[in-house]
Order: sequence, then structure tokens, then C-alpha cells
Amino acid sequence: MRRRDFITLIGGTAAGWPLPARAQAERVPLIGAIAPLSPGDAEGQARVAVLQQALLELGWVVGRNVRIEYRWGSGDADRNHKNAAELVGLNADVILATGTPTLEPLLKVTRTIPIVFVQVADPVGAGFVESLSRPGGIVTGFTTIDYDTTAKWLELLKEVAPNVRRVALLRDAGTASGIGQWAASEAFARSFGVELRPVDTSPAEIERVLNVFARNPDGGMVVTESGSAIVHRDLIVTLAARYRLPAVYALRLFVTAGGLISYGSSTIDPYRHAASYIDRILKGTKPSDLPVQYPTRFERVINLKTAKALGLTIPPSLLATADEVIE
Repeated sequence: MRRRDFITLIGGTAAGWPLPARAQAERVPLIGAIAPLSPGDAEGQARVAVLQQALLELGWVVGRNVRIEYRWGSGDADRNHKNAAELVGLNADVILATGTPTLEPLLKVTRTIPIVFVQVADPVGAGFVESLSRPGGIVTGFTTIDYDTTAKWLELLKEVAPNVRRVALLRDAGTASGIGQWAASEAFARSFGVELRPVDTSPAEIERVLNVFARNPDGGMVVTESGSAIVHRDLIVTLAARYRLPAVYALRLFVTAGGLISYGSSTIDPYRHAASYIDRILKGTKPSDLPVQYPTRFERVINLKTAKALGLTIPPSLLATADEVIE
């Protein structure tokens, strides 16, 4: 048999192999993606769409030359741990982790699989990376805020509701970022003439504390950035409306759900950037060589319908400089 005929025969045979056999011959890279949201959450689906589009632009076609396994936590800590173990068990080539509630359990079950995170507020303080410029280990990604942002939240609250003297500050007390955001807020509170009341972001705690807090006048609320707050955003926005509490939120998605005003980084853009890191890792770059990045753009969003319901007049200066006004 001539060499050319032999090569043609082998090539034709490989093309005719059953799919499992061909998968062994040409393994398709696997991306694991774990998030604390529910699978039907519109915010989660928007993030998935952006991630896959960004990967496509980099040459990764889902179902052709890359696979993605999604896992959703639905606000359940036990499920986050189970999801982490499942993705590690699948031997993913890289895992995308959204938020501290998914990153922590991943690091308990793997020290070898590269991880790219998004929506993690204080990766250094939490011990996930050694530093932003030199993360070390298997983890890198995109952080969301620095603690000076907490001053901006208090400033905005006083601008839209000058009479506020007491502020319920919602944060995840079980995370380094939650502790840090509380400490920073306390440091700034005096300069804004407000007294802070810490509120953990578990549903039972939110309802119990706000029910008591709202009985006295001059109250307002700041909702810091946390995965738990995002999961329970509808409850938080509903309670703010029920108790007529002017509230400033860390993220736009609270305002589109009916909240008053937000100031913070985009929850969508990081997934575009994460795709570039995933691409580089799949091509051989180590996570330790990819610096953790801060957001480059912050946005302010105002809901005028909510302001009207609360009897508030938004200063023209805020409206003029808002990135988005919902009417």
C-alpha cells in the first residue's frame, strides 16, 4: 500500500470513529463555571451570554472546540460546595468562579485547577491571592471595589435624603469583604453625620432587623457588595419600599429591580475580561502570571419612579451626571 493511501485510510477511519473514541483522540477543553445565582435568574443568563460571546470572539466555539459546564448555587451554601466538588471531579481545565461564596469552596477541593474569579471584593484580604500584581498560586481574576467606595455610597445617600441620620448597612459578615466594607463605612460615617447599624445579608436577619430599624424616623440604607445581597435583591428592594427607606446600592441590578440609586462597577463587563484570561490559560499561561485587575469604570444609576414613591427630589446635579436614569 502506498504511503498516501495509508494516510487517507487512517484519516477516514478516525472520522468514522464513534464520538467517545474521537473525544479521546482529540480532547475538547472544559471550562467550569460556578455562580451563586439561580439558573433562571436574568442577571445570570446575561452574564452567560456575554461570556460565551467574548469566548467566540477569541475563537472558542461552545460545542465545537470548547465545552462549558455551568453550576448554579441558588443562594445555597451547601449547593455551592457540591457544585465546586462536581466541577473539580470533571477535571475542568479552568474554572470561572463568581463571587466569594463560590471561590471559597473551590479552594477547599482543588489546588491544581486554574481559577478565574469575578465579583470578588477583597481577594487579598480573604487570602485568595498573595497580591493584586502577583497573585501566586492557581487563582486570578477581576475584583470589584476598593473600600473608599463606601464613602461614595454614604455621600450619595445624604445627597438624595439629607435628613437621614441612621443607616442600616447590609453586608455579608462572614466574608473578608463584608468585614472590610463595614470597617471602612464606620470610618467615614462620622464625617457624614450618620450612625450605622450593621445588618447581615441572610433573609431572616434582613427582615428582622429592618422591621425594628424602620420604626424610628430619619432612617436610610446602604447595601454593600456581596453575593448574598445579589441573590436576595428582590427581598431587599421590597423591604426598602415597604419601610420607605431611601437606599443606595453597590450595583445597578438593584436599581433595575426597583431600588433608588446605585454606584458601582458593572456586573457584566468582568465576564468579557474573564474570557480573555480563560483564553490565555487554555493556551498555557499560568494564573500566577495574570494580575488581578480593578474595574476601570463605575456607573451611577437612578430610579426616578422609586424616588417619587419615596417623596424624594433628586438634585439636578445628580441627574445631569448619572450614567442612567430609569423613569
